Amino acid sequence: MPGTLYVVATPIGNLADITQRAIQILKDVELIACEDTRHTRKLLQHFGINTKTTSYHEHNENQRGDELLDLLKQGSDIAVVSDAGTPAISDPGFRLVRSAIENEIAVVPVPGPSALITALVAAGLPTDEFFFAGFLPARASARQTRLRELASVPGTLIFYEAPHRLAATLKDAYETLGEREAVVARELTKLHEEVRRGRLSDLVEHYSQVEPRGEIVLLIDRNSIETGEAESNSERSVGELVAQFEAEGIDHRAALKKAARELKLSRAEAYRKLQTERGRS
Repeated sequence: MPGTLYVVATPIGNLADITQRAIQILKDVELIACEDTRHTRKLLQHFGINTKTTSYHEHNENQRGDELLDLLKQGSDIAVVSDAGTPAISDPGFRLVRSAIENEIAVVPVPGPSALITALVAAGLPTDEFFFAGFLPARASARQTRLRELASVPGTLIFYEAPHRLAATLKDAYETLGEREAVVARELTKLHEEVRRGRLSDLVEHYSQVEPRGEIVLLIDRNSIETGEAESNSERSVGELVAQFEAEGIDHRAALKKAARELKLSRAEAYRKLQTERGRS
């Protein structure tokens, strides 16, 4: 009889989030296929699990997948885990699951933590429909193209993003999708967990000055913000908006930057318009 492939979710940060069933499965199987054996070994040692491990990641997925499939055919039970969360979701596992199914080998999910679901339920954005798009392309042009493709999706958009690309991604999202409510969820379930909510323009401003650390989930509302305030702002001059923001306590440079965003202008264009307006007065 062939063995069983267990797809086991592991904690995304807080080790207490692992399930009792996951611990038992990891103890009972003959082999654990890990994205990074050194990382998973820390988890196994914490729970006193001595099961043999082997590496299974994107760089050896084809070769190691064939080896794991042969073991399953011979009757071995195998668990596949990622470094954190649920395997096969932007992590290795999908191809092995497909191969097991094609060879009539039982695939058993062992549910648990998932960063995208954890972020979604804490974000405060609509949860009735959502679209997980994984990681956006690293290149700006490809990223903007992908965002345009997703602009009409009738659900909350969810992405994973690298810290060093977050500011650029937020800027592209704002310029491509327009003003929307958005959330940056960082280091979920860990000591420095942070969930920052606001409009895309607010998040662009914040993360243009602060580079975050850790694992990041970005969520964007399905709806553009079309308020009377936004519509009226589009009809106002740069000078009027700058004066309003300065009256609210914002310094001149930041006020000009914010006015540029409201009017969908570059900062240079806003500055030129402001000088022209002042020349007329």
